[in-house]
Amino acid sequence: MLAIKLVSLALLVLASQSNALKWKKDVPVLVKTLKDLHRGPPQQVVMNRATVEEKWITQPLDHFDETNTGTYQMRYLVNDEFQTEGSPIFIFLGGEWEASSGMILQGHWYDMAKEHQGLLLYTEHRYYGQSVPTSDMSTESLQYLHVKQALADVAQFITTIKAENPQLTNSKVVLSGGSYSATMVVWFKRLYPDLVVGGWASSAPLLAKVDFSEYKEVVGEAFKQLGGQQCYDRIQKGINDLEQMFVNNSAQAHAMLRLCSDFDHNNDLDKWSLFGSISNIFSGVAQYQTTGDIEYYCDFLLSFDDDAAAIANFAYWAWNYPSCIDARYQSTVDYYLWGIDNFDASRPWYYQTCNEYGWYQSSTSNNQPFGNNFPATLYIELCKDVFSSKYASSQIVSNTAQTNEDFGGMNPEVENIYMTHGGLDPWNPIGHGVAEGATVITGASHCADFSSISAIDTQEMRASKERIAELVRQWLA
Repeated sequence: MLAIKLVSLALLVLASQSNALKWKKDVPVLVKTLKDLHRGPPQQVVMNRATVEEKWITQPLDHFDETNTGTYQMRYLVNDEFQTEGSPIFIFLGGEWEASSGMILQGHWYDMAKEHQGLLLYTEHRYYGQSVPTSDMSTESLQYLHVKQALADVAQFITTIKAENPQLTNSKVVLSGGSYSATMVVWFKRLYPDLVVGGWASSAPLLAKVDFSEYKEVVGEAFKQLGGQQCYDRIQKGINDLEQMFVNNSAQAHAMLRLCSDFDHNNDLDKWSLFGSISNIFSGVAQYQTTGDIEYYCDFLLSFDDDAAAIANFAYWAWNYPSCIDARYQSTVDYYLWGIDNFDASRPWYYQTCNEYGWYQSSTSNNQPFGNNFPATLYIELCKDVFSSKYASSQIVSNTAQTNEDFGGMNPEVENIYMTHGGLDPWNPIGHGVAEGATVITGASHCADFSSISAIDTQEMRASKERIAELVRQWLA
């Protein structure tokens, strides 16, 4: 069983790499681990044989410049198996991933649509999946990538769908989303309150923040709570030993981590990339953990006699490189620059972090076990080297401040939005908690509540799912 879990971990880290691998471009380890953290909500296991139809809608390239007549084709998915006259419209919003049919064929959102004879739609976010509006992803082309443009796309989508389908003219609309697209649900209600009657936002980060050090604190807490203090200490001591090894015996560290020969331990950016990538393995496990995952991985870590060897072997399993590990900073820069002409979700998402959110998961907190060798500076430097020298620290701070001003930060001032978070979701520190009216589900992870109500749900999970179902009934009454 342990071997199966370890193989699963490697496959999860690789899952979002399929398109890039098709083009036979090596994916450096920092990119690989960041991709894993932004692969979208967990896929629903689909047993339904209903047909999902792929459709396209013409959208303005720039909703806010009347002189720009450019357009693009936005992809969306349709499940109309329950549609009838006056059906409510259930829209799941896409984020920084390719839209797929599972969310509108199975799960709690689907179940609620079935109860209300709703039309199920899944929108794809501009610049992700197949909804690419420009011929390349140069920094100049990415100027049309902004959450305000994406929210305007959704507004245009709703008005167009209702105008073109007489059965839906007077239909009420409800939204759902997970992670970044949950944030969009909240912000859409803020900007376009009359277009939707309510929404469900699962794991929505609300506060834009450059140095998001709290993230790693929750990752560490998840391993401590579920894996035990001994596992937490093994991680902390193992990473500390590896850090010291690079000071005292770099050749041993290189060999133990199976690093490629061009890795330069005297280059801070290389070292930060390596240790950030190691921490991201644990982040990926914690962010998407289900029952027993962390316990299995901790069993593996504790099976070694040596702390550093445990971390090095765990990293080797997870990264699953056929030969040496490419952890060089320049390789990450090169990969994102390669993405200018080779469409890959990692480049546009990284652009959004530089331009709007920050959310750089750093090692600046002492209350986490992953060392102190990946400051937010790593990610700021990457913004400059990949997109433009204008993305200095002061500019990114200004960008995040503007996002918080535009959308209210932790005070978005919206009604009829049900927000949920996992108690062990590393994103929850920058979202609403119980004090702000959100539901925090003990022990749950990121976007863990989209599946149908079932016997394996905890009491809190079931209560939360029943709560959103009741709210939807009230909104659609």
